[in-house]
Amino acid sequence: MSLRINAVVPDFEAETSQGPIRFHDWIGDSWAILFSHPKDFTPVCTTEFGAVATLSAEWEKRDTKVIGVSVDGVEDHKRWAGDIEKFSGSRVGFPIIADEGLHVSKLFDMLPEDAYLPDGRTPADSATVRSVFIIGPDKQLKLSMTYPMTVGRNFAEILRALDALQTTVKHGIATPADWTLGQDVIIPPSVSDEEAKQKFGEFNAVLPYLRKTKLS
Repeated sequence: MSLRINAVVPDFEAETSQGPIRFHDWIGDSWAILFSHPKDFTPVCTTEFGAVATLSAEWEKRDTKVIGVSVDGVEDHKRWAGDIEKFSGSRVGFPIIADEGLHVSKLFDMLPEDAYLPDGRTPADSATVRSVFIIGPDKQLKLSMTYPMTVGRNFAEILRALDALQTTVKHGIATPADWTLGQDVIIPPSVSDEEAKQKFGEFNAVLPYLRKTKLS
């Protein structure tokens, strides 16, 4: 299937390093981030899992659950967690889905339907399982990113994008390029000047269609 922004993400049952889950039930009323990896015990992925573990307080502050998925088994995941903790100095407190059958990878359109794991496989056999999906409490996909195997993901940017998504939902605004919390936001063109003044107070009309304001 092709997964697009604002589509409801697939629900599924899976075994994880923390026991079985049903995905939508696991999300509950929280935001969620699903991030995928082509293989355990790989260098770039180890640094990424470490980054996610180190940001545990930031995810919690934003009422966001994080879950990894890798096309290896539960026992490998548990052993790999030791390496991740050794590298990062942070506990891996989030579950990792065991996707040996590629079910989740195919549901989220990271691999084609005819994909399989050959004997003696390498990470290249599941290279496109290098994605991030940010999912809202409504179970809809809000943002996705896909990276090549050689480029480590910037989880500071993923955190920034999460802040932007949560702010736009809460306040009905948009955010400009490179926006971070506390900076001016954009008033959508669908909001009239009169409505903007009532809702936001003063604003700066940089262009007729680009109006910026501060959030109180």
